[in-house]
Amino acid sequence: MASDGARRQFWKRSSSKVPGSIRHVYGAQHPPFDPLSHGTLPQATPSPPARPRRVSTFQEFESDTSDAWDAGEDDDGLLAMAAEQLHTDVVMETAHRVLRDHSQRQGQRQQGGPEPPATPPPPSGDLRLVKSVSESHASCPAESAGAPAPLQRSQSLPHADSVPGPAAEAPGSATLSEREASRLHKFRQLLAGPNTDLEELRRLSWSGIPRPVRPVAWKLLSGYLPANVDRRAATLQRKQEEYFALVEQYYGSREDEAHQDTYRQIRIDIPRMGPEALVLQPRVTEIFERILFIWAIRHPASGYVQGINDLVTPFFVVFLCEHIEEEAVDAADISRVPEEALRNVEADTYWCMSRLLDGIQDNYTFAQPGIQVKVKMLGELVSRIDEPLHQHLDQHEVRYLQFAFRWMNNLLMRELPLHCTVRLWDTYQSEPEGFSHFHLYVCAAFLLRWRKEILQERDFQDLLLLLQNLPTARWGDQDISLLLANAYRLQFAFADAPNHYKR
Repeated sequence: MASDGARRQFWKRSSSKVPGSIRHVYGAQHPPFDPLSHGTLPQATPSPPARPRRVSTFQEFESDTSDAWDAGEDDDGLLAMAAEQLHTDVVMETAHRVLRDHSQRQGQRQQGGPEPPATPPPPSGDLRLVKSVSESHASCPAESAGAPAPLQRSQSLPHADSVPGPAAEAPGSATLSEREASRLHKFRQLLAGPNTDLEELRRLSWSGIPRPVRPVAWKLLSGYLPANVDRRAATLQRKQEEYFALVEQYYGSREDEAHQDTYRQIRIDIPRMGPEALVLQPRVTEIFERILFIWAIRHPASGYVQGINDLVTPFFVVFLCEHIEEEAVDAADISRVPEEALRNVEADTYWCMSRLLDGIQDNYTFAQPGIQVKVKMLGELVSRIDEPLHQHLDQHEVRYLQFAFRWMNNLLMRELPLHCTVRLWDTYQSEPEGFSHFHLYVCAAFLLRWRKEILQERDFQDLLLLLQNLPTARWGDQDISLLLANAYRLQFAFADAPNHYKR
């Protein structure tokens, strides 16, 4: 149990980083208050008397079976159904078959014999169900037992181009290149049609979007571009002209008394963003200042809040890659990009960021109630998924608001490398409510990913330092794919039955 003196010393050091002259703005580093202690959220209804605990819990069942799902299903079949209703008989039949084969393989392992062949994929008519259940193979039961689990790579999950070392040269890399080329061809065929099928685009995008087609795919998934190809050029021109008309109308007032505090806070926050090699270039700084100031002026219900600034970068980087040759866009020299191209990137970034924020604006209104509710939901979800982990945090007086506020406020951007955020947003934009709803399950999966490390810490300060500085600097696309697979599994199990696993 942490001592009061240790906690006071920790928070004193943390708060000393904020200059006293800066007006307080709720955001990633400054959670406003604990909603439970201030009574801003409704208290949970008292639970009825606990029933006798069953011998076999859901968590025990999951631990015994989560490695049962074979990793060899076809990509397109796996990603075919984010929002579709699954037929119960089909699900149960396939589940029984997978578990039966899993038991056989476990028996073979104990006897030292060779494993039987993996379960063949279901008939084509049953492919819809595979994603809903088969991605459970990506969970990490071995970590729960104290040993790191080997990463199993499913063909349904995109391979990380950024993984260094021998993995990039492993046997079969030529096949992976062919597979990626095939995916790129599918995207290009879909985008080249007279009317893009947005549902098909979402299905393909769930497992990642190839870099060459990502800019146009994001604009379509954001609802910024129309599906009709013939209307796109006119739409882009009209929206770009509309944005710069707003700049001309409002940006000159940034030093006015009514707006100077907002503009000053924006200028303070931008240098704190990442990646520094990109953000600290003067032309980029000017672009971000304009985007954020115009958005704040046009959305007085929330205005500018710390955290919104981070949401500009992924859109800017993705749209910029259309105009540069460097693979590492986050370190590109912007001075070589033509002025007209930068103007287009700026306008497109503003409109797509605005559409994202339209769906999560409660996160940034006064007292940020959207984030408060999501953090509370995260705690309740983790308590049902992994009660020992939840109790460990509670025992050491670590509150979810102290670390998960930033996860919700910045959509995990401060926790992940930029290229991982871009990959994560491929999936968020393909989900019906990716940024507002699916993100909750991603945060739960992200916390569970560090279960072993969290349980090893026995001090409030060490726990909080770990949770605020998780070691993800070397993460790649494969890590994000496994994270998303676990998040989808949690959503499938809990989203439609929030009370099902409560005692």
